[in-house]
Amino acid sequence: MTAHPMSPTMSLSAPLFLGLWIIMMVAMMFPTAAPMILTFHRVQESKRARGETFVATWLFVAAYLVVWIGFGVVAYLGAVVVQTVSVGTPLEMIARMGGVVLLLAGIYQLSPLKNLCLSKCRTPLTFIMTAWRDGVGGAMRMGLEHGAYCLGCCWLLFVILFPLGVMNVAAMAAITVLIFAEKTLPLGKRVSQIAAAALVIYGIVVVVVPEALPTYMSETSMSMPASPSPMPNDSMPMPGGPMPGM
Repeated sequence: MTAHPMSPTMSLSAPLFLGLWIIMMVAMMFPTAAPMILTFHRVQESKRARGETFVATWLFVAAYLVVWIGFGVVAYLGAVVVQTVSVGTPLEMIARMGGVVLLLAGIYQLSPLKNLCLSKCRTPLTFIMTAWRDGVGGAMRMGLEHGAYCLGCCWLLFVILFPLGVMNVAAMAAITVLIFAEKTLPLGKRVSQIAAAALVIYGIVVVVVPEALPTYMSETSMSMPASPSPMPNDSMPMPGGPMPGM
């Protein structure tokens, strides 16, 4: 099956899309979620060492994953709707829609909701102290809550993978580095602001010049007809035939 670059679902079935989404999410988000997971694990290990009731860390991680799997389902359904509605739409218009998505992602980087979620993700110990819940149910609730903050911080950075290319390795690497820098570096908020400016500028460029979108160029190259094979020259001898001039 050929995956068209500007097809939001890449022509994949729902199970395969979700499988790839989960693999991509784990690869991109777990490096940034690791400080929170490790903090939770240390607290539970200290409770275990004191002989107190503790909860396995995998329950927290499983609840965290549920949030992103749910977002993957929503993303796939949205991609199906967009793909269905855009049938017959010129490539230039689809690319410009991708530019609008990039522009919105840049604006969201500066929104109060983004800043709130980012502040929760940058301070694992503060989250532990303010959102702690005992027991299995408490651990899963904490995982869901932290996953929600993480999703609120990064969801549009994942959405821009649709116009940039869901399996665009360079785009995934750049977004992973951006998310890691936002959440862990001392100048994380400044990095977020720089990314906002870059996304806004790039989004405007794509709206004006749709060819600036990598998926547009890939789709155009795939749709170009193959060059016809050169016809044999009439003056060339045919196998088994007489030589020219004979």
